[in-house]
Amino acid sequence: MKKGESAQSPVLDTRERILRTASELFYREGTRAVGVDLIVAQSGVAKTSLYRHFATKDDLIEAFLLREDEDFWRHWDTVAAEHKGAPREELDAQLQWLGERIARPGYRGCPQINIAAEYADDKHPARKVAVAHKKEMRRRLAELARAMRLDDPETFALRLGTIIDGALSSGRALHAHGPARFLQELAQMLIPKKGRK
Repeated sequence: MKKGESAQSPVLDTRERILRTASELFYREGTRAVGVDLIVAQSGVAKTSLYRHFATKDDLIEAFLLREDEDFWRHWDTVAAEHKGAPREELDAQLQWLGERIARPGYRGCPQINIAAEYADDKHPARKVAVAHKKEMRRRLAELARAMRLDDPETFALRLGTIIDGALSSGRALHAHGPARFLQELAQMLIPKKGRK
């Protein structure tokens, strides 16, 4: 065993390999279009290994979305930490990285929105993750609005959250000057004049 490895690392590596492969395929092709056999073939693991880590395909889809969720909020928290005590600047910076996320090569839309569109059943575990993600987005936007001393933080959060969802869904296609600028300009329009720079 190499230095730094644990006895469990092969198990973790197998799970991670399955999840990484499934995540790439799910994001690129959609979850319904990707079968377990394709994930097994591309990850190079046995089907029994996949089912040992993920009892059902739905469990794997949920894990994929939780992974996306974790990555998204890690980026958000990093930006928030860089602009502590400056909510207006933080909002601009959050919209900047969201715009950059949309503009990245291979962008295929927001995974949470994609999942919500694929699964109408509110009881589906991945749909629950998607719904929770959008609620958390509105909560964080309302928190920023309160820090900016806006009169109606909840309405601001709902409006800007809807705009962000639209930008995440349409990708680069509808924004001639880039998604970040589009988001920042619309956010500016939502902020009453007294709350602007």
